[in-house]
Amino acid sequence: MALRGQRALAALRLWGLGGGRRSISLSVSASGLFGSGGSHEKEKLSLQDIAELIRAKSCQRVVAMVGAGISTPSGIPDFRSPGSGLYSNLQQYNIPYPEAIFELEFFFHNPKPFFTLAKELYPGNYRPNVTHYFLRLLHDKGLLLRLYTQNIDGLERVSGIPAGKLVEAHGTFASATCIVCRRSFPGEDCWAEVMADRVPCCPVCTGVVKPDIVFFGEPMPQRFLLHVADFPMADLLLILGTSLEVEPFASLSEAVRSSVPRLLINRELVGPFAWRPRSRDVAQLGDVVHSVEKLVDLLGWTEELQDLVQRETRK
Repeated sequence: MALRGQRALAALRLWGLGGGRRSISLSVSASGLFGSGGSHEKEKLSLQDIAELIRAKSCQRVVAMVGAGISTPSGIPDFRSPGSGLYSNLQQYNIPYPEAIFELEFFFHNPKPFFTLAKELYPGNYRPNVTHYFLRLLHDKGLLLRLYTQNIDGLERVSGIPAGKLVEAHGTFASATCIVCRRSFPGEDCWAEVMADRVPCCPVCTGVVKPDIVFFGEPMPQRFLLHVADFPMADLLLILGTSLEVEPFASLSEAVRSSVPRLLINRELVGPFAWRPRSRDVAQLGDVVHSVEKLVDLLGWTEELQDLVQRETRK
């Protein structure tokens, strides 16, 4: 029982839902690829300063890192919370703890709980919010070099950010793979089965077709290696709604050059912003959406953002 409890806590940490850290496998060593961090002897910056740097086009290669905190305002449910409909639906499968649905061993034994969660999170059930559309606006203005997301809800894609600008570090529902013959399928091929509460099976070998979501022990997607080029090129790093507790994703926050401003928009100080801040760090703490709206106002983009949201909402 104690071991199960420890594993459950570790699972919470992986998905950014608890304290501490847990690593997801990386197919190549991450050590040596990240910046050494350290402070940079310049004056402290403010949110106003960040906005002025962007307006002055001093920052034109923006890299963003985001986590679950940007999707909460869209109503993404917490499948771990007793009393929620989704949690209750999962209990019928007698899982040892909710996070077991992201363990391959349990999935091979019983894939139904995962597909119950997948049905809830499949594209179309939820809409992007202001934060997603702010990131989309950065792309539209040619400022977004890359967006690294820990989320599996696909709302970055729904907001209109092209797949080429995304690194979905924990995987995506946009594609799927047979766990037996390893054939790849478009995610849409699984939707009908999942929505009908059936486990999707391979038409060739009848193996289970699993969406390409990263489970414990699985390697990170190949696109994650883009960080080797992206972060040294970045001239501004935005970090929004993440606990910075999941490795190797969390260490990316230190991969930009020490002279590059880093803006954290989050409910609390996390990661190196708490234990090894740099002089050009800015932390805007509190509600993520409100903080993003404040930055947008300082940028003078409020009307543009509102127009974008209205256009996309009408689609």
